[in-house]
Amino acid sequence: MIFPVRTTVGQESLVVDIISAKIKSEGLPVYSLAVVPGIKGYVLIEAEDELTARHALTNTPHIKGQGIVKGAVKIEELDAMLEAKPLMKSIEEGAKVELISGPFKGEKAKVLRVNATKEEVTVELLEAAVKIPVTIKAENIRIIKE
Repeated sequence: MIFPVRTTVGQESLVVDIISAKIKSEGLPVYSLAVVPGIKGYVLIEAEDELTARHALTNTPHIKGQGIVKGAVKIEELDAMLEAKPLMKSIEEGAKVELISGPFKGEKAKVLRVNATKEEVTVELLEAAVKIPVTIKAENIRIIKE
């Protein structure tokens, strides 16, 4: 059974490390722990039952509220989040994006060109006074859903 656990945002990996150490030292029947990229403030714990999962969480710092949220989750419900999607295939010319790192962090831009081989995109900042194309690594952008 898989249980979502609410944590302090940004502390997901630390929580997994602490729980992992506890599982090893106490020999608890917990099968896996996961930090899912894109889901901030939560980790997933796969355990034999809810009681075992709750025991693994006791006295763990950065666990919010009751810890486990709404009981078990079916793996089918998580498929869309866990499926790996190639970044370059999801970026199209004309798409609106937000720059997530570098000197233009937080700026919104429009994709002019996509270079899949180098994994780079050329964007034009939307709010710039002068429209200058900027080429950046694709990992430094986030596609904005419209």
